[in-house]
Amino acid sequence: MGSRKHNTAEKRKEERKTQYVARLRNVPTSPRKMRLVADLISGMEVEKALNVLQHLQKESAPRVYKLLRSAIANWEVKNEGARIEDNALYIKEIFVDSGRMLKRIQPAPQGRAHRIRKRSNHVTLFLGNRAQEKTETTEEENTNSAKE
Repeated sequence: MGSRKHNTAEKRKEERKTQYVARLRNVPTSPRKMRLVADLISGMEVEKALNVLQHLQKESAPRVYKLLRSAIANWEVKNEGARIEDNALYIKEIFVDSGRMLKRIQPAPQGRAHRIRKRSNHVTLFLGNRAQEKTETTEEENTNSAKE
């Protein structure tokens, strides 16, 4: 492996250490219905989002709730001994992509057939830490002002 490729791979590994991600694959719900729930909780604090998802009457809410719990567990693994309450965890980014589409046939009048597309989706959720991001931005401002 070349040195440039090695350096970029090492940089990517370092970035992953501070990313807290959870993915949900091949959910048998249309992406449009899942995006309603995802857009609702995007940018929310974690505790508030969990509360909203518990009481939401949408079909995809329990799945997103479980995904958020998984992302929190991933955060806890990378930050042993840290408490969620002390860190201002929030949903940094959540997006829904289209998954595979199952194509079925529906009988129609006069010997015809209509195609039914049963859609599925993939959901990706990133957590952020407002307390950590705030300290990073103040450090960057201090280094920039010192250079001037």
